Amino acid sequence: MKSEFVSAITQLAAEKNVPREVVMEAIKAAIVSAYRRNFPSGNAPVVAEIDPASGAIRLFEEREVVDELPEDPSVAILLPEARRIKPDAKVGDVVRIDVTPPPAQFGRIAAQTAKQVVNQKIRDAERKLVLDEFAEREGEIVHGVVQRIEQGNVVFELGRAEAIMPRSEQVPTERYYPGQRIRVYVSEVHDTHRGPQIIVSRAHRFMLRRLFEQEVPEIFNGQVEIKAIAREAGFRSKVAVASRQEGLDPVGACVGLRGTRIQNVVNELGGEKIDVVEWSEDPAQFVANALSPAQVLSVTIDEDEKTARVIVPERQLSLAIGKEGQNARLAAKLTGWRIDIKSDAQAAAEAAQHHEPVSAES
Repeated sequence: MKSEFVSAITQLAAEKNVPREVVMEAIKAAIVSAYRRNFPSGNAPVVAEIDPASGAIRLFEEREVVDELPEDPSVAILLPEARRIKPDAKVGDVVRIDVTPPPAQFGRIAAQTAKQVVNQKIRDAERKLVLDEFAEREGEIVHGVVQRIEQGNVVFELGRAEAIMPRSEQVPTERYYPGQRIRVYVSEVHDTHRGPQIIVSRAHRFMLRRLFEQEVPEIFNGQVEIKAIAREAGFRSKVAVASRQEGLDPVGACVGLRGTRIQNVVNELGGEKIDVVEWSEDPAQFVANALSPAQVLSVTIDEDEKTARVIVPERQLSLAIGKEGQNARLAAKLTGWRIDIKSDAQAAAEAAQHHEPVSAES
C-alpha cells in the first residue's frame, strides 16, 4: 500500500499538471539542500532516493575510489574501504555511502525541507512544459480567451499559458473584451526570466496564410501555393497564388463555390476585404494582376529602377489607385515593384508633349 507521502506527491503532480517524476526530482533536490544546511558534509556529491512504494527516503554521498587520498579526502574513498561497501569495487569507480540521518534527526530535516526549492523546481518544470508546447506551435493559429486589457495590450489565456497581443499586433477595426473567444496567430515564443513570453497576433500577414490553409484543401495539400501576401489588417489584403497542378485554377480554388471559402476567411477577419490574384513569373503580368480589380492597359518594367509604369483607362484610374492609395500600395507590397500609375489620357498628353508615341501593348 502506498504511503501518504507518495500519494501526496501524486496529487501534487496532478494539481500542477506536471509529470510525477518532476515532482519527485524537486523533492529530492529540496531534501539534499536541507541535508547540506543541517548536517556538516564535505564536497562529495549527495543524492537522495525515494522508494516509489513506501516513500522511504535515503541519502547517499558519491565518492570516487582511489589508491591514495587527494587533498580533499571528502570526495574520495580508499579501495579497501570501498570494497567493504561494494566488494567488486576498483579504482576509478564511484561508490555510494549511506549518510541517511537517524529517524529522529531526519524528521527534523523533513520539517525543514526547503519548500521554496520544491516550488521553484515545479515552477521551472511548468515553464519548460509551456515553453516546449508553444515553441512547437509558433506559426500556428490557436483559440484564445481574452482575460484582460492592460495598457492597451490584450492578455489571452491559452490553456495553461498566458499570451500577450500588443497594440501593434491588433486589428484597428476590432474591439476586444474579457471573456471573448477568438483565434489568434502565435507569432513569437521566448523564454525570459519571468517565464515563457508568448506573443500572439491578429494582424500578422501569416495569419491570413494559415486561414487559407484551413479553408482551402488545395493549399493545405500543396496543389496551390501562396506566393505572396500583402496586408493592411482590418481593411484590405492581397494574396498571390499559383497552381502546381496543370489545369487547376488557383484563384477559383481559393474563392470556392459561390465564394464560400474566401467568405469564411473574410468573416473570421471581421469583414476585411481580400483580393486573390494569380501569380506570374512575368513581372509585368504579375503587376497587372496585382492591381485587380482594376483593368490595366499596359505595364512597362524598368529593371534598373525597379519600377513598373502602368497605364489604365481613365475611368479605372481611381479604382487602380484605391482609396487613399491603398490598392496601389498593396500591389506594390505584393509584387515588390514600385508602381507608377497613369490614365491613358495622362499618358497620351505626356507623349504628345514630348512627341513620343504611346505604347498600347499589354
